[in-house]
Amino acid sequence: MSAARVEPLVAPADLPGLLRGGPPACLIFHTLASAAVVEELRAQGHLVTAFAHMPLYGRDPRPLVPFDLIVAGSRHVIASLRAAGFERVYPQPLYGVAQLDRMGAVSTPLQAGSRYDWDRRKLRDRLLGVLEPQWRRLMPERTFSRIPGLTLGIVSRITPIKQFPLLFSYLAPILARYPTVQIEIFGSGGYASVRDLDRVLRPIREKVRFWGHQQDIGAVYGSIDFLLTGLPEKEALGLNVIEAQACGTPVLAPDAPPFDETVMHGATGLRYRDPREDGGADFENALKLLLEGGFRFDKDSAKPHLARFSEDAFVARLQALLEALASAGPGRVAASS
Repeated sequence: MSAARVEPLVAPADLPGLLRGGPPACLIFHTLASAAVVEELRAQGHLVTAFAHMPLYGRDPRPLVPFDLIVAGSRHVIASLRAAGFERVYPQPLYGVAQLDRMGAVSTPLQAGSRYDWDRRKLRDRLLGVLEPQWRRLMPERTFSRIPGLTLGIVSRITPIKQFPLLFSYLAPILARYPTVQIEIFGSGGYASVRDLDRVLRPIREKVRFWGHQQDIGAVYGSIDFLLTGLPEKEALGLNVIEAQACGTPVLAPDAPPFDETVMHGATGLRYRDPREDGGADFENALKLLLEGGFRFDKDSAKPHLARFSEDAFVARLQALLEALASAGPGRVAASS
């Protein structure tokens, strides 16, 4: 196997010049290049592939148009590409793998950190990013310990695609009726995202604790009873869903793509009707079931489902993709299902 070589580029526009005169290659873009760059690369005989990291619903599809092939991480994203009129779509999702031993992770008690992920490009965030650590030094340190009862956990960046404020606008009134249910939030987000989530949670503030981003993700999943996801349609896959199940922590998620791909209802978690459709009635039914002890993570039934997200399965999918790319040329990629 030949050694990898790193070629620094000032801009994607430099890539055609770097490859000009060389043999046709298979190029894979995670960050999309402009249409002009892609067309020049294709004119040189290269096969130019792009990853669609997010579903296209509500997004501009035009940046993906010039590519020979589009690869996605879930059937949900593939369906969004099809709905946008794309035909050159690799038919199998790559999915993902739970990575619990993240670089820099250490096994230490879970300590409260900042709930904010400051955007240094914004003047407001730069200022608050300087002031917040000073303010936090005046506050006593908080170490996580479980509160008796049922613990629902959010383990995620707090971003608009999760739609947590909208979700809790339906769930908070229901959760207020159940005094033994606690919400623990592990993750950080932008100022506006955290502000909007904090506002909608005010009616149940005594039931909610923010812990910020944590490195020891395995300890986080071990500290909650159920992972609570956000709303579905803007979510591409949900690696936190896969990670939680790998740890034996069940998931509570809306019954819609992509969660119908990642959560095995009745075995690795429960899927409930989208609360925008029924006002949260089915979520409350699921909550009652949990409080009554009517659900347990079924390891035996879960094995075939979780095997889909194993490293071995990912390697096999990647090998199949590489074989498809090797047998294809520019403009003639097989995209049949």
